[in-house]
Amino acid sequence: MAKFKELEYKSAKEEIIKLLDTFKSLNFNAVIFQIRPVADAFYNSKYEPWSEYLTGEKGVEPIPYYDPLAFIISETHKRGMEFHAWLNPYRAVVDYKESNSTGLNLIDENPEWFVNYGKNKYFDPGIPEVRTYTNKVVADIVQNYDIDAIHFDDYFYPYKIVGEEFHDENSFKKYGGNFHPNNLDDWRRNNVNLIIEELAITIKQIKPWVQFGISPFGVWRNKSTDPLGSDTEAGQTNYDDLYADILLWLKNDWLDYVLPQAYWYIDHEKANYKTIAKWWAENSYQTNVYLGQGVYKLNNEKINEAWTKTNPTEIGKQIDLNRSIPEIQGNVFFSAKTFLKNTLNINNELKGRYFQNPILPPISIKNNNQFPEPVFDVEIQKLKKRTYRLRWNSMPENKEKEAVKFLVYQFDTDEKIDFENKSKVISLTGENHIYINKEQLRNASLFVIIAVNRNNNTSKPVRIER
Repeated sequence: MAKFKELEYKSAKEEIIKLLDTFKSLNFNAVIFQIRPVADAFYNSKYEPWSEYLTGEKGVEPIPYYDPLAFIISETHKRGMEFHAWLNPYRAVVDYKESNSTGLNLIDENPEWFVNYGKNKYFDPGIPEVRTYTNKVVADIVQNYDIDAIHFDDYFYPYKIVGEEFHDENSFKKYGGNFHPNNLDDWRRNNVNLIIEELAITIKQIKPWVQFGISPFGVWRNKSTDPLGSDTEAGQTNYDDLYADILLWLKNDWLDYVLPQAYWYIDHEKANYKTIAKWWAENSYQTNVYLGQGVYKLNNEKINEAWTKTNPTEIGKQIDLNRSIPEIQGNVFFSAKTFLKNTLNINNELKGRYFQNPILPPISIKNNNQFPEPVFDVEIQKLKKRTYRLRWNSMPENKEKEAVKFLVYQFDTDEKIDFENKSKVISLTGENHIYINKEQLRNASLFVIIAVNRNNNTSKPVRIER
């Protein structure tokens, strides 16, 4: 899975295609795409203006018009990958003194909702109307787009700035309730807990199959502060500084996955990747855990020489470690730019050593018992002299049960059919066909197609021999 948030080429559509083709070639099975960097939108929003990061000017729609979110979802699904819609819940304006606020009527109409902190402007999490508004933004996306997940990263309350206070004293006076002024931290944590619980309910009420995932800072708490914390010395932590009590959310089953940003290297003195990986595995509360890995640091000796080594790279070593821990069910890489540059030949390393074949993401909702029907009308069509098309149909059903992608295996006819042998997977696609060449249609060739629904539950296999 790859995370990315910036469009750099002249044609946004061309870059999207380039990125997705790159991910597909690496057998990635999901992408996390930033659709709301601040209080703006990479989609046709009911509530917020078009993003200047998309068009160059806030409030101006793409010309010629298209809906970037609808486009990238379609292209992602076509390639058999999940689409996770990445939002920042509280960041409203970056560098607010320099930013053009045209189109942000929300700030003019509700100035009390916002706090200036550092160079940025943030929604105040302590105001109930802010939670209501955020729920509306998320509900609009879930209702109108065929996304697979809503994704938040680590920006809840902002990272602390030395010598500067986050001025939410007015909202505390008004909404602090039974919290004592000495318990301001607990009140702030409660504010974030409330929005996470409310969003979990909002998402599932609209579309039960849509996942809710969080990508928190890699350290919940240090062990020196809390015996339940990790053996780390992080300068800031989720619980104490960002007021994000991730463990509570996992205990209460509010999340479908947690994706800690473990952007350190193995044997880091204060935040050892190995220590962090094992801590999250031991504290997952049976929630899917994917480890966030900092591919953007590769080849940067200023950070540490660990990031400059090859065969394997630091990322390769981390993947090896992840795969030795059963509770860690995937890897997520930040950011996409690294794969376009192929830094330290990382693409070849990942494809050659770790992701040789397509693989399904884990089942997201454990108690979901909806399974797609098997495919039918399977046939092999000859198109040209050396090109063929393997095609099939699937049954249109309710959204939870409906087949949205397909796994295709290839075996020899006298070979034992073993679906655990991932080397036999030749395609994971969102279309109802794949193209195969004459060499693939050797005399003893057997294809097996398995339908997959939105929860990654699978159908009974259907086979066709050539």
